[in-house]
Amino acid sequence: MLKDISVIIIFPLSQKVLQQMLVSLRKLQARISSVIVIQATNGTLNKNQVNDWLNDLCFITSKNNELAHTLDNIMDQTNNRYVLFLSHTHCLSASVNSEVLQLEQPKTVLSTGYLFRNHAIYLPLLVLSKYIKKIGGFTNIQPPFNEAFLPAWLANIDKSCQLTIGNLIDPSLETRNTTTSTKYMIAQKYQFKKENLTSPSLSVLISNYNMEKYVDIAVASCLLQNMPFDQILIIDDGSTDYSLKKLLQWDRNKQVKLFTKENEGKAKALNTLLPYVTSEFILELDADDWLDPNAVAMIKKHLLELPENSSLLYGNFRRWKQINDEVFFKGIKKGKEIHRPTELLTYSFPLGPRIYRTSTLKSTGGFLINDFENGRLYEDVSTLLQLIKHSKLNYSNFTIYNIREHQESNTKINRSKWSEYLNHIDL
Repeated sequence: MLKDISVIIIFPLSQKVLQQMLVSLRKLQARISSVIVIQATNGTLNKNQVNDWLNDLCFITSKNNELAHTLDNIMDQTNNRYVLFLSHTHCLSASVNSEVLQLEQPKTVLSTGYLFRNHAIYLPLLVLSKYIKKIGGFTNIQPPFNEAFLPAWLANIDKSCQLTIGNLIDPSLETRNTTTSTKYMIAQKYQFKKENLTSPSLSVLISNYNMEKYVDIAVASCLLQNMPFDQILIIDDGSTDYSLKKLLQWDRNKQVKLFTKENEGKAKALNTLLPYVTSEFILELDADDWLDPNAVAMIKKHLLELPENSSLLYGNFRRWKQINDEVFFKGIKKGKEIHRPTELLTYSFPLGPRIYRTSTLKSTGGFLINDFENGRLYEDVSTLLQLIKHSKLNYSNFTIYNIREHQESNTKINRSKWSEYLNHIDL
């Protein structure tokens, strides 16, 4: 039988799990030409402790946020007809045999699904190599965690190209904890039906300063939406790291407009973007955070019910802790109604996500720049204090915004200055 399959195993959880994955592949030994195992840069997998039936087994390392680039490099060197993907803890189920793993035109992707704690997860299992190359590989697929990588990629593949057969993956080795469950709940959202609600219109603004580790994920989360933003406006506020270089890659996308300026702080950076906004509403996204795939659709549905005298819609935050290359779920911080400036100043966490009514924001002077720290800190609070004097801030119970807690966070670094800010402002 012709050896026509290259297998790519993505970030296996452990040596034991890798061994199980390889055992599940053995039934396809006659068709497998090579197996490539991608492990994290700090991985401890040992090639000498795996099955000896493999003639061509290769281990390569990749950072979590460079998986798309790593896979594109692998595809450049792949000549086999098919690529078979397994990731993290997934093994082939007992029902899989060589006859199942075939594709005939016009089908180019064999996908499969399984249930994880009532979340239906769909993944590409077998894909024609030439099709991956034809569509440009895995460019722009940068979800916030790699458990969502294959579901996010599949969600962008035309349904007419897919052959779906359920339960070809055995998920029994999947880790059962709140972080994994939350990740798969979000991964499932990539599969929601594409929608197109034209009104009200919504743009997203991102101001970046030295967030090279995370800004790709923020931008990708804006592009991997079930319903597109009307505008994606990004400004680099004089970064001194490599984040501008990364942003220039996204500027090639027709949905994205990138601006640059010298460093003067977030408020001035966002105000530089404001004249270019043509939408009715604006979502502010920090360069180290990210959005759920259904964020635009969810926000627009809530905006339809926003009272005319409200200048801002806000909801809940989903909080994550960054530890090395991984994010761990910490919980959901639910918002609450506020009506007075004093309630805003005693809010237990940043109010958001912040979706501004564009006309009101522009008429009140945009993002407020006060003389505390030259306008570089608490610009969100200053702006909200200005808005609440003239209009209402409206809370709705929805969760689509993910906050990343990490050591480089501006909020974390300057937490001690909050009391100084409170003494500085005039209510």
